[in-house]
Amino acid sequence: MNKLTHFDASGQAHMVNVGDKPNTHRIAIATGRITMLPETFSMIEAGTHKKGDVLGIARIAGIQASKKTSDLIPLCHPLALTHVSLEFALNQETSSIACQVRVETTGPTGVEMEALTAVQVALLTIYDMAKAVDRGMVIGDVRLLEKSGGKSGEWKVVNPI
Repeated sequence: MNKLTHFDASGQAHMVNVGDKPNTHRIAIATGRITMLPETFSMIEAGTHKKGDVLGIARIAGIQASKKTSDLIPLCHPLALTHVSLEFALNQETSSIACQVRVETTGPTGVEMEALTAVQVALLTIYDMAKAVDRGMVIGDVRLLEKSGGKSGEWKVVNPI
């Protein structure tokens, strides 16, 4: 098992030094889901929510969050992202909306945290915009699906949900 890299030899938290790591093209893809009442789902799907385009606003919120990850997660490096895309998949049977985010950069450290942060904030934005009609929405299944680049190379989830 690899050691935790955000602690020094005496157990103190520190930001990992990535100064000597080579710049490589890095990609991370993360996903998550929000489940809601069928009526809430229908309102969002139809675009009839009084606050406007819920998914459009959630998309922008997720992209913005990916760029602010180092402001939220104390030991994350600020990164110059080269691409962020965010897609929603609506499932009428389960009254749920899945969010998938792909983040890319060329640099010395990965973008997994940026992808995971974007998913969470996009789903929280959906919750925020629809909470007046459905406070029981559930956010879950947030996880990294794959990453590539850097010393550790490629990784993909073995059992996708």
